[in-house]
Amino acid sequence: MTGIQAKRRSIVLALLCVALGGALLRQLSEPGSTARDVGTLLMLLWLPIIGNVIAWLIAKVRRPVAAEPAGFESGSTFRPHALVEFTMRTPQLPSEDSPVLEGEHRCILVVDNEGFSARWIVAPGQAFRRGTVQTFQVEFLKPAIALQRFQRDKAFRMLVAESFVGEGRVLGLLG
Repeated sequence: MTGIQAKRRSIVLALLCVALGGALLRQLSEPGSTARDVGTLLMLLWLPIIGNVIAWLIAKVRRPVAAEPAGFESGSTFRPHALVEFTMRTPQLPSEDSPVLEGEHRCILVVDNEGFSARWIVAPGQAFRRGTVQTFQVEFLKPAIALQRFQRDKAFRMLVAESFVGEGRVLGLLG
């Protein structure tokens, strides 16, 4: 539970306690007394929370389940479509300056304002430091669409998660 969720929960519980206290005060007070009117007002403090809970439930029911994003099938054969060179940016914190290790790496290659899912592989036993120019073969998830935009010498940016982590250019297209 995040901090905001914990605060919201405590506010809801506090207002519920105030409303229950108001109901108890109203029940024990004489009809027409000021104490009974105060009890009624304390009970009314609960109404905005009820409205928020109902709105949250309606949004939850109407919200469609997010579809799993399309991606490369795990264990599928790597079929390169382009040869690219890129330089990954060095991190701002020296403690995060670790080498890029062997294995499959996925990213989005961005040309102008269009992004294309891609993957590239660092060979076993190989690793490299960020900030150095590297040459790799990349495979696109949708090559029929991507290859139209990735012509020789076309510049691109590399997006991983929500951050641009590098820049590069296309050296050539493969078979």
